[in-house]
Amino acid sequence: MIEALSNLPPGAPMMLGGLLLLLPWLRGRALTVASFGLAVASYLHFLALPSDLTITASIFGLDLVPVRLDALSRVWGHIFHIAAVLSCLYALHVEDRQQQAAGLIYAGAAIGAVFAGDLATLFVWWEVTAVASLVLIVAPEPGNADRDPRTAFRVGMRYLLIQVLSGVLLLAGLLLRLADGAAAGDDPPLAFGQLFSGDLLQADLSTWLIFLAFGIKAAFPLLHNWLQDAYPKATHTGSVFLSAFTTKMAIYALARGFAGTEALVWIGVVMTAFPIFYAVLENDLRRVLSYSLNNQLGFMCVGIGIGSELALAGAAAHAFAHILYKSLLFQSVGAVLYRVGTAKATELGGLYKSMPWTTGFCIVGSMSISAFPLTSGFVTKSMILSAAAYEHRTVVFLALLFASAGVLDHSGIKIPYFAFFAHDSGLRPREAPWHMLVAMGVTAALCLLIGCLPGTFYGWILPFDVHYEPYTTLHSLTQYQLLFFAILAFVALNKLGIYPHERRSTNIDFDWTYRRLAPAALGPLTRSVSRAWHGAIAAGMRRVRTVIDGAHDLFVPAGVIGRTWTVGQIVLWIMTLTAGYLILEFLRR
Repeated sequence: MIEALSNLPPGAPMMLGGLLLLLPWLRGRALTVASFGLAVASYLHFLALPSDLTITASIFGLDLVPVRLDALSRVWGHIFHIAAVLSCLYALHVEDRQQQAAGLIYAGAAIGAVFAGDLATLFVWWEVTAVASLVLIVAPEPGNADRDPRTAFRVGMRYLLIQVLSGVLLLAGLLLRLADGAAAGDDPPLAFGQLFSGDLLQADLSTWLIFLAFGIKAAFPLLHNWLQDAYPKATHTGSVFLSAFTTKMAIYALARGFAGTEALVWIGVVMTAFPIFYAVLENDLRRVLSYSLNNQLGFMCVGIGIGSELALAGAAAHAFAHILYKSLLFQSVGAVLYRVGTAKATELGGLYKSMPWTTGFCIVGSMSISAFPLTSGFVTKSMILSAAAYEHRTVVFLALLFASAGVLDHSGIKIPYFAFFAHDSGLRPREAPWHMLVAMGVTAALCLLIGCLPGTFYGWILPFDVHYEPYTTLHSLTQYQLLFFAILAFVALNKLGIYPHERRSTNIDFDWTYRRLAPAALGPLTRSVSRAWHGAIAAGMRRVRTVIDGAHDLFVPAGVIGRTWTVGQIVLWIMTLTAGYLILEFLRR
C-alpha cells in the first residue's frame, strides 16, 4: 500500500478527489470540508515522497517520464500545494460542486505539469488545467454586480480558445521534435529539460512553437489580454485559484526549458513596464491586480533570461513569494466583492471601518508586492535586481527599478487606498467570514515570515546553492529611497488633481485590434468575398438548372428520346451503330 502511494504522482490525490466530488455523495459543508481535506492530504503525500523520485513509463514505444522530482520542480511543488490548501480554505463557503471539483482538478493538474519529465506528459496536464480552470470563470455567482452570466460565458470561451491554442502549439512542437529525434536517432526525443538557450533567432521551428506555447500562458506582451479578460470575470474564489497556477506553471516551463534565452530578458522588461500605465487608469480592482500580475511575471522572465544561478534562484523564489502575496490581494478584494457585490474603485471606499481585518491583510499584501523591507517581495525581487547588476545590464536594472516604483503606485497604494480608504462610500458590510480571514491571515503571516527570515527561506526553497544577503545597507537604502519617492509622487499627484481619477469606463488594450479593429477593417473584404461566393453559387445553380431543363426536354413524351419511334427508324439506328462499330474495329486492326 505504501509503495503504491509512493508511485502516485504528486497532485494525484487532488485530481482523483476532484473527480469523486462530482459524484452526489457529499453536499453542503461536507463537500467544502472534503475539498480542503483532499488538498491537505495531497500536500502530505508530496512531503512523504522521496526527494529524487523518478517514475518512467513506455507507451507506444516512447520512453516517458511522468514524474520527476528535483530541486527546481520541488519549489513549485511546495508553493502550488500551499496555494491549493489556502484557496480551498478560503472557498469553504462555496457549496457549488462544480467549482470545488474544478479547483482541485485544476490545482492537481498544474502540480502534475511541474513534475512532468517529458513534453507529452506536460501537454496532457497543460490541457487539463485549461479545461478545469474554465469552470471557475463561467460558474454562476449570484450577488456579483460586476458579472453578467452571459458575458462571463463569452469571456470563458475566449479564454478556452487561447488556452487551447497554447496546447496546439505545444503539441505541434513536440511532434516536430519527435519526428526530428526519430530521424536523428536521439533518445529520448521528448525529454523535457533544457530545450534552448542563447539567441532565439537561431532556434528551429519546434523550439519556436514550444516557446510561443509557454509564452501564451506566461502572458507575454501582445499575448497577455486573456489574463485581464478572464481573471476579473471569474468567481471571487475562482480568481484566487487562477492567480496561483496557470501563469506560474508557464514560468516554471520557461525556467526548465529556456533558461539563458536572451529574448526573455527583453520580453520581461516590457512586461514589467507596460502594465503600469493600464493599471493606473483601471477602475476594476481585479483588473488592476491582473495587470500587476503581468508586471511581476516580467521580473521572473528577466531572471530566467539572464540565466545565472542567482537569477534563476531569484526567479524561482520570486514565483514562490508572488503566488502568496498576489493570492492575498485577490483574497482581500474577493472578500470585498463577496460582501459588497462589486470590486469597482468608484463604488468603494471607507470599508476599513467595518472590515478592519481584511484591510490589514490587504495592506500586508500591498507592502509585499511593493517589496517593502521585512516582506517577501523585498527578499526575492532584490535577487533578480542584483543578478542584473552583477551582469552589468544597466538598462535592464534601471527598467526594473522603474517597474518597482510603478507597482507600488498601482498595487501597493491604489488597491488598499481606493478599496478601504479614499472617499467614504457609505457602505458598512460585515467583516469577511472566519475561514476567509484565516486563509488571509496565514498567507499574510507567510509573506512576513519570508521577509523576516530570508536565510531560512533561501535554505529551504532555493534550487541552487547560492549565497545572497538581501539586508545590506545598499539594498535597504536603495529600496527605501525608491518607496519614499514613489509614495511622495502619488501623494503630490493626488493632491494636485493630476493623478487619474477613477471613472466608469472601458480601457482599450491590444485585444481591441482583433476584437474590434480587425473585424471592422476586414468587414468590406469579407462582404465582397461573401457576395462573390454567393454569386458563384447562384451562377452554378443556374447552369445546373439549364442542364436539368434540357434533359427534361429530351425525355418528355414529345422529346427526341421520349417519343415513340417507328420500326424503320429503329432499324436505321441499328444499321448506323453497327457500321460505326465495324469501321472502328477495322481502324483498330
